[in-house]
Amino acid sequence: MGNTGRVRLLTLIVASFVGACLFFACLEGSKLSAQQDQAGPSGESIENGAGSVPDNGENQTPEKESISFFSLVLRGGWFMFPLLILSFAVVVISIERAISLRKERMIPTELVTHLGNLGRVQGGFDPRSAYRICQQYPSSAANVIKSLLLKVGRPQSEVETAVNETSQREADRQSSLVSWLSLIATVAPLLGLLGTVWGITQAFFDLTTSAAETNKAVALAKGIYTALVTTLCGLMIAIPSAVIAHFFENRIVKMFNQINELAASLMPQVEKYEGRLRFSDIESEPANNSSSN
Repeated sequence: MGNTGRVRLLTLIVASFVGACLFFACLEGSKLSAQQDQAGPSGESIENGAGSVPDNGENQTPEKESISFFSLVLRGGWFMFPLLILSFAVVVISIERAISLRKERMIPTELVTHLGNLGRVQGGFDPRSAYRICQQYPSSAANVIKSLLLKVGRPQSEVETAVNETSQREADRQSSLVSWLSLIATVAPLLGLLGTVWGITQAFFDLTTSAAETNKAVALAKGIYTALVTTLCGLMIAIPSAVIAHFFENRIVKMFNQINELAASLMPQVEKYEGRLRFSDIESEPANNSSSN
């Protein structure tokens, strides 16, 4: 990954972290607002009806307490911090790969158009012109085509080997970040399960050291459902991560199939140069042009 890629990745990390902080702040703010609305403007519960009817407790129905996901996350313990980092990583890598794996970045339309036009000009396909076009549109496709052009004049089997090796190397480079998504999809539920086991162990320990008058069933249930939040978060991270990784892997395969087809379409154009043109002849003209500028 070049310097531009590192800067873009760092920018995405900062943006994801700020976005997550704003999301949690808005979530907590909406929760406090709902509590204030329920309590009324004076801080007391809003009375039913206009008159002051004495409430003897007979007409009251117990309000069902709802689970607040944000409060559970806060009670999840320090295991939530690595899970939070993993969630940031999933968001950042997904955004970065979605930008980098666009077809226009992998196989620029101008590159394909100019290479196609070379075969129709008078005099036929010129490897030197094709090499300069690849330098103008840096991309995975350009790198594969350049490896083909640098082997012009060599035996056809050597040219095909160079193309296949470069294509595989470029595919591995594009898949390097996607493999982290697959790793997160494996690690996140295991980390969540570890946090749950630790939380249940802590709940049973607290139960054995609690006072005799403590309602042990309620205390144990509370400790268990709080401990399960790490497994819940781990699965919420792992499932999207696995789906996104599979999507990007298929996209990379599709892109490099098209790149290999582009390289194969140029093979007949360079066959006629076998034994006539060498590597130094292709690079000499661009080098002379750059020195003259």
